[in-house]
Amino acid sequence: MVKTISCLYENDNQLNSFIDLHDLFEYPNLLVQVFSGINDTRRLKEVQRTLSESLPTSTILGCTTAGEMMDGELYEGQIVLNFTIFEKTELNSVLLNQSFYKDSFEMGKQLATSLSSYDTKAIILFSADEKVDVQLLLNGIYEVSPELIISGGVAGDYGQFEQSFVFNETEIISSGVVAVALRSEQLQVRTYTNYKWHEIGQAFTVTKSKDNVIYSIDHRKPLQIIRHYLGDIFVEGLPLSGVEFPFLLEENGEKISIFITKVLANGAVEVNRSVIEGKKLTFSYANLQGIIEDSLQELKKLSKHPVESIFIYNCMARKRMIRPFTEYELQTFNRIAPTCGFFCYGEFATKTKAPTQLVGHTLTYLALSETYEVQNRTSISPNFVVPENMKVIDSLTHLMQASQADIRTLNEHLSVSEQYYRSLFDNNADFVYSTDLQGNFTSTNPAFEATFGYSQEEVLGKSALKFIHQQDIPRVRMHFYRALKGKEQYYNIEIQSKDKEVQLFQLKNIPITVDGERVGIYGIGRNITEQKIIEDKIIQLAYFDQDTGLPNRLKLTEQLKELIQRAKKKKRSLAVMFIDMDRFKLINDSLGHYAGDLILKDLIRRVRKSLPKGAFLGRFGGDKLSLLLSKDVSIEEVTKIANNILEKVSKPVFFENQEFFVTASIGVSMFPSDGLDETTLLKNADISMNRSKNHGGNLLTFFSNEMNEQALVRLELESYLRKALQKNEFYLCYQPLIDLHTGAIYGSEALIRWEHPLRGTVSPGEFIPLAEETGLINDIGSWVLRTACRQTKEWHERGLGELTISVNVSAYQFQQPGFINDVKRALAESRLDPQYLTLELTESTMLRNIDHSIITMKQLQVMGVKVSIDDFGTGYSSLSYLRSLPINTLKIDRSFINNLRLDTSDIAIVKAIITMGHGLAVKVVAEGVETKEQIELLKELKCHYAQGFYIQKPLKIADFERNFSKTVI
Repeated sequence: MVKTISCLYENDNQLNSFIDLHDLFEYPNLLVQVFSGINDTRRLKEVQRTLSESLPTSTILGCTTAGEMMDGELYEGQIVLNFTIFEKTELNSVLLNQSFYKDSFEMGKQLATSLSSYDTKAIILFSADEKVDVQLLLNGIYEVSPELIISGGVAGDYGQFEQSFVFNETEIISSGVVAVALRSEQLQVRTYTNYKWHEIGQAFTVTKSKDNVIYSIDHRKPLQIIRHYLGDIFVEGLPLSGVEFPFLLEENGEKISIFITKVLANGAVEVNRSVIEGKKLTFSYANLQGIIEDSLQELKKLSKHPVESIFIYNCMARKRMIRPFTEYELQTFNRIAPTCGFFCYGEFATKTKAPTQLVGHTLTYLALSETYEVQNRTSISPNFVVPENMKVIDSLTHLMQASQADIRTLNEHLSVSEQYYRSLFDNNADFVYSTDLQGNFTSTNPAFEATFGYSQEEVLGKSALKFIHQQDIPRVRMHFYRALKGKEQYYNIEIQSKDKEVQLFQLKNIPITVDGERVGIYGIGRNITEQKIIEDKIIQLAYFDQDTGLPNRLKLTEQLKELIQRAKKKKRSLAVMFIDMDRFKLINDSLGHYAGDLILKDLIRRVRKSLPKGAFLGRFGGDKLSLLLSKDVSIEEVTKIANNILEKVSKPVFFENQEFFVTASIGVSMFPSDGLDETTLLKNADISMNRSKNHGGNLLTFFSNEMNEQALVRLELESYLRKALQKNEFYLCYQPLIDLHTGAIYGSEALIRWEHPLRGTVSPGEFIPLAEETGLINDIGSWVLRTACRQTKEWHERGLGELTISVNVSAYQFQQPGFINDVKRALAESRLDPQYLTLELTESTMLRNIDHSIITMKQLQVMGVKVSIDDFGTGYSSLSYLRSLPINTLKIDRSFINNLRLDTSDIAIVKAIITMGHGLAVKVVAEGVETKEQIELLKELKCHYAQGFYIQKPLKIADFERNFSKTVI
């Protein structure tokens, strides 16, 4: 027989009277379960002392609760004593303090070792304190005795989640477990667990956790996630409110509830069991209808079994959410057999061939009997009438399920979109990755692994900064934050792959925006190592003289521009010096260019020995050197340096036992007195040098104010220029453009000429810069464009063939807002098809405002108008932009063609430009062709087109028409 009787504890006298009344001291196997709704240890010690004195042979098992049960009734804030008398069952108990064990797993193993034996049918277990990892404890028990039935729960403190207690006959502890083993071959044990859940919404990933504390979910604070989905009121009610909407965690193929027991100040949460990083969590709510139906069915089954006592361990959440049914359920259990138990912070559900699980929102019971006979009892036919408020909850449940189904349907559509995205992501030949707001990798595509050798598992969750050089971190971090602000970022960076190979990559960073908020960035990149090597070779060819290794005119101009900017900020002076070897042509003509180059290199070595620190020496072309001085610049110091150079150069030069004498002419211009920009300073230094040469050479000349007399002439020219367009003093000449493959004319370049009634023919070199400075170039340029288009259309109609026309566009004209409309108007008025019009832009024009230039060039391409880069190679920044410019033609500057011969370095530069043009799928035009040798070399180098005096000089309309059929090569 297993008999249970219960009472409420009032005081010691009342308890002793109850013990005497029921002769409880006579029973050797007496289990006393004490469930206290009072957390006062003084009161608990009173009960403990009275029981120990009155029932010294009894086994006491007790804990604090979140609600008590007795005789089928629900109590709160009471101390309930439950006395269970066993006739054929022995009791063996243990109390273990967590502080004495390395972890809860070891404590569980010790508990099982102490209590399990061949005839142990069940263990009743109560635990206290969140430091006890209950699931780890249960796993430890399973490790030793996998067949044991475990029943019980986690002690409560009425929703305070601060401190709970467990105790036995002698001790009360706040961190540990108390347990009793029921040992008998005759004891029949039946256990049952009733919990059902609905999952809500998406699954989350635990991204940072330790033991029972979850620090981040999907890389966000758990409290942020909870507040977003369940609201501020729910958060304010934590941890008590958490029992109504716990997390679900998949464990051993089953969804187990996780309850929040504490909210930490940093936004993390502590839960009632340990959670491993990478686990998936979902919000959940109780399936009330399913719980009620299962419970009613179980009550019917239980009524047909031999049951003498029932121990119930129920979740406090059931008391809060479905109290009417919970009360009905307890009453029905009590009709089957006397019941006792308490409301827990977590219940133990024994599973077959798996560790007992810590669950929640659950009713568990342990039904005991020492007989096989079913007791005579009133027929049990449970029939619960659902209250109206629970019907509302059930309706809300159906609503949530229907909404969940709608969301699943939506997710299916999103899945299709995701597949489109993945196709673009995974099949992209460029490597693609994404990061979160902290710069940690969140995804990579296959091209990323192929490029760097790292798998997704090796990089996901790690900072992208760990994979770059230390010195690049500030720059990469800057681009990262700029991208987060919404601006696309482009930059080049060297990255070392997994196999230690360092290569150069071009990266693009763009922000990832979700619901209007930045959540990370995408990175897209490609390997540009080979491309950079080619660019460096081209830059070397473009910026440095191949014979002497000195910086060439392009590099010198760039350096001078930088020095001027620094000098303006620091208010310092600069000196620009041109050094030209006098009558050096005689050496070339008499000894040959090879000897001339050797002698020039010797003279350059002499010049270098005369230079102070901070001097910048370059070769401006031929035997002309340029020198920039930026330190200790004064007339006296510059004079000293120049005279030293003259002295060194004038010493005899020996070549093949012959003695030669060379002198130099030097011209100097000073910043800021002789010019404020690089063009003016170089021009004035050149003028000064020519004056030295005109005075016999071996001389130093400073640029003087008298040289500015030309400025007066310039003012007069400006006055004439403003009236020239009105007086029809301009006219166009047309220089034929030849197809080097066929030898025939395919078009012409329109070149403006000015015939002034008093000054005669004015060179474009004089009036074009003046027109640009005064703004007159816009009107003049529009006139040239309209006139050239009209004349070309007239030639089409007269049967001269489908000639093209190339028109130069100034920087000022190109940057005007109405430029595109001017082009459209010229085409409309002339009725010329856009495909026959080519607009020539200089590199400096395009690079002045690169973003605007690209937009304008694309608009021209859409219209059908072709775009050409004029004087290519004279700029210094275009190489980095060239691949992204929408162009049709490259026009090699005449400075590279002038000396184009097999024995010159210019052929290497021209070849590089033509090769680059073929690589970019653009046509290449050589201008300034003056010899048959140059024509033949250009053909051999596979240049497409050419123009120059050897073919034909610029012609007036009549001369062009008259020589049209004769101009072939």
